[in-house]
Amino acid sequence: MATASVDGLTIGYDVIGDARGGGRSWVVTPGGREGRDSPGVRELAAALAARGDRVLVWDRPNTGESDVCFDGVTESDMQARALAGLLERLDMAPAVLAGGSGGSRVSLLTAARHREVAAGVALWWISGGVFGLMTIGIHYCAASIRAAWDGGMEAVAALPEWAEVIRRNPGNRRRILDADPAEFVATLERWMAAYCPREGELVPGLPDADARSLDVPAIVLRSGASDVHHRRETSERVARALPGARLAEPPWGDAEWRERQAARSAGEAPGLFVRWPLLAPLLAGWADEALPRGA
Repeated sequence: MATASVDGLTIGYDVIGDARGGGRSWVVTPGGREGRDSPGVRELAAALAARGDRVLVWDRPNTGESDVCFDGVTESDMQARALAGLLERLDMAPAVLAGGSGGSRVSLLTAARHREVAAGVALWWISGGVFGLMTIGIHYCAASIRAAWDGGMEAVAALPEWAEVIRRNPGNRRRILDADPAEFVATLERWMAAYCPREGELVPGLPDADARSLDVPAIVLRSGASDVHHRRETSERVARALPGARLAEPPWGDAEWRERQAARSAGEAPGLFVRWPLLAPLLAGWADEALPRGA
């Protein structure tokens, strides 16, 4: 377990493997409010590192043991800025930015806003569609807005969704309590509004024109037709928009997301990402074709 200071924020991270043999650098970013210890994340990183590469797993601000941060145009944009700074701090840029669900959005925004740190992007479970986007806006922001409005920042700090970041990083409770409730509500409403579907912006915070100009190798895994949160058409449209993208089938069935949600709800599986290690051969094979060693 390690931490680094990036723009005044303490970021939790680990680097798995090394690249002394000429391997490349990767980042694996999970989604939701999940941190780097969510089952499947480290295992994917270890599988990639076993091929001679170096892989960063990290806790985005507002997850795991990293600091909370209520700043930025959007939460994903703020996290993308933190990732770019962390990669530079660790001398791991440029890296292949890989992630699923919210991690795919952060990876894509990092590549678009901080091109110098991106050797390529690998994306799966890209959130999309009216229902999918509106749902995550509510998921990330609604309870905290209501708590701050009704009970101030003490009520926000008491929410279950912030329990893990306070447990892992006790200073986060004070950071939450020190926030001005009115400014906090304004920030989270701005973050929530970013998920409102709009023309010309397939991925929240990333204009389609910016996606079309992103000149890095990319692999986009096709989402399941049954997945209402990460729509199949969203993955296909993102793959068409990125000039260097390859659209590929994932190493699991159509209902993977629904099955993982059901298993977690039933207590039969520890998390949503437990089968991510299956991605390693596909991602490594694509990288060997699309990227020179040492990238």
